[in-house]
Amino acid sequence: MTTGTLRASITTVMAALLVVCGGPAATEQATDRPLVTEAEYERWFDELSNWGRWGPDDEMGALNLITPARRRAAADLVTEGFSVSLASIANTERTIDNPCPVEWSMVRASPGGASDTINYACIHGPGTTHIDGFAHRFFDGKMWNGYPIDEYVTMEHGATKNAILTMRHGVITRGVLYDIPRLKGVPYLEPGERIGVDDLEAWEARSGAAVGPGDAFLLRWGRWARQDAIGPFDTGAEAAGLDNSVIPWLRERDVAIIGWETPGYVPQPPGDLPRLALHDFALTMLGIHHMDRADFDELAEAAAERNRWEFMLTIAPLPIPNGTGSPVNPLAVF
Repeated sequence: MTTGTLRASITTVMAALLVVCGGPAATEQATDRPLVTEAEYERWFDELSNWGRWGPDDEMGALNLITPARRRAAADLVTEGFSVSLASIANTERTIDNPCPVEWSMVRASPGGASDTINYACIHGPGTTHIDGFAHRFFDGKMWNGYPIDEYVTMEHGATKNAILTMRHGVITRGVLYDIPRLKGVPYLEPGERIGVDDLEAWEARSGAAVGPGDAFLLRWGRWARQDAIGPFDTGAEAAGLDNSVIPWLRERDVAIIGWETPGYVPQPPGDLPRLALHDFALTMLGIHHMDRADFDELAEAAAERNRWEFMLTIAPLPIPNGTGSPVNPLAVF
């Protein structure tokens, strides 16, 4: 069975499960949800910032919340030993949503062995599941914990603070999947749909699982299911995502990691904040690393089969000195 056939089968099964489970949930998209204003957003810089919370020299941010006790608790969630990848398969073809594909070639093939080479030319590109380091995005020339980029991020030396190397020992914690299409009884959300706290808490009530301090918050809106249905599309122009009003909720819940299929929602309503407003605030001000461009479709199927939306999650970035991010193959283990 080809990858495309497998993905299409998964999408069909998921749609059938939605029908069996009773169709659309009572919670519907709040089209009249007010937009976060620029003044409100700017006020949060003072009210919600985690700068200094773990000391003036901190480079780990909310990963500090993943204590040894939380890792042991995550390991206790493994009861059957079943694992599933959360990474999209590396795409070596240029498409509308992957303008910077992975470059792969075989460099040696002989009776004695073979060797190949791979180049992730755009670690932060839309074609690669990756994790963002704090040296990736900035506000007013400063990154996480107030470090000035003109001192610590340069073309000559890369990131000498807040580099992805700080995560070289990996992440092991409790992961919780929020499957919003399943909540709403649809295969995927439509572009521009904004997911609010009401949606997240409605999912918690339905699934019985909720994120807390030190957890990984994983959000599915159906990006890959939509591609299976309509073909490749530009996620820079068409995507659902978290509403900016979720920012205080993220701070209150003290999540350590955010994982999503795409950052932000587009098209955006007139007068809305920039598409990456939540992405940048969470990374830079809250100190929450992002697992970007993940694929949660197989995870959603596995979780639905078990009616279990929490699991042990492992993420192992490459130990890249002075890098701003890394490709990853995250694993959920039930």
